[in-house]
Amino acid sequence: MNFVKRAGLSLWARKGRTLITLAAFLVISVMVLAGVLIDGATARAEQDVKRSVGAEINLEMDPGQLGASAGLQAPRIDAGTVDELGRLPQVQKYTYEVWDRAILDEAQKLVGGGPQNPMGERGTVGMGVLDTSLLPDFRSGRFTLLSGEHLTSADRDRKRLLIEERFAEENGLKVGDRISLTGNDEKTEGDFTVAGVYRDPRPTDEPDAEYGISPANMLYGSVGGLGSLSSENDNGLRVSRATYLLQDAEAQEAFTTAAEKAAGSELDGFALAANDKAIEQMTGPLDSIRGTATAAMWLMALAGAAVLALLANLAVKQRRKEYGVLLAMGERKSSLIAQQALEVVLVAAVAIGLGSLLAPALTQSAGQALLGREAAAAEEKLDSWQPPPPGSTGIGEGIDMDDRPVENADPVDRITVALSSSDLATVGAVGLGVGVLATAVPAAAVLRLNPRAILTKGK
Repeated sequence: MNFVKRAGLSLWARKGRTLITLAAFLVISVMVLAGVLIDGATARAEQDVKRSVGAEINLEMDPGQLGASAGLQAPRIDAGTVDELGRLPQVQKYTYEVWDRAILDEAQKLVGGGPQNPMGERGTVGMGVLDTSLLPDFRSGRFTLLSGEHLTSADRDRKRLLIEERFAEENGLKVGDRISLTGNDEKTEGDFTVAGVYRDPRPTDEPDAEYGISPANMLYGSVGGLGSLSSENDNGLRVSRATYLLQDAEAQEAFTTAAEKAAGSELDGFALAANDKAIEQMTGPLDSIRGTATAAMWLMALAGAAVLALLANLAVKQRRKEYGVLLAMGERKSSLIAQQALEVVLVAAVAIGLGSLLAPALTQSAGQALLGREAAAAEEKLDSWQPPPPGSTGIGEGIDMDDRPVENADPVDRITVALSSSDLATVGAVGLGVGVLATAVPAAAVLRLNPRAILTKGK
């Protein structure tokens, strides 16, 4: 009788031991496969985050260079240079912002209920933007354009504004109406046309964290239009911050190299960087569950392997007489070891097959529940951060501004588990390797004896 047939008969004859071995293998395969699936799901989620966030490069002040070269004055770069970088082949779209105080004329009034005159009487923030559709709040859907149209690069030198709906209601304004503004010098005036009305969901009495004004009073205007109200821009518009959206997240290094070559020394005091903090904030829960799942996978797999090794060792000792008879009948030792390994392979194959059916659904449910808890905890921590009072650096209150959450970068709270052939191959290799080693090693130790010793020594 060949060893393949003997393996089948042996498994059938020892149903109890076979079922116990199958259960041990099933635990190992499910836990290992769960760890592999969670690792793959979190890796895909992280890659999606990097594609969405990593393709955004910010040109902003570099505090390290500022302290060494420019004292306490924030650096500014010529808008023409920013435009030149925006024409590089890696860039899909770009925008930049400039801001200054804008003063309403007596025909308009600010929305009440918020901070009292943080910009002086009738003063508010006039934020010049090249393309308002690229502002993070509009891109994320936090702000909604209710009527009119966004400001674009085509409006650069036109005097156009986006106003918040509460400001529009307070002053009876709609798209096409005109507003007169005075610059920070309180002399330069300009008439602006309302290009659109948007909605900011923040309450009127919640001051803007950066500028301290009521969000209902924020004015977004064309960069050239608002820039014309400032005498500082007589020698050309200069900006302190810009955002570039790349064609591909993988083009970051190529864009940075090309930008540094094109701008040269004008980049002194600035840094070109992807929004790494946003990536870390969004992927924090993913890293946490990956570590937890990996630790649980190895713990359960090692425990299952120990149980399996114990079962295999007991089984081999119980079969000493069988081995002795077969060897006495002329059976080769290699055939007996092959039979033992085949029995393990057959049980493992069934266990892995069952595991592949059970693991994806169980992993999706368990992984999603675990991720949901981690994401909720991360969200709660972000929500608990409070900015310092207007005019304060936060040092006196023990507030670290580096801990300030990145807006529109909510922690990832969902993963999708997908089983692939490579995952099955990994689990199969681990399961079969553990099983064969656990069984073949004690079997080989017994078979080093001669048939007479095996039959006469007994148990």
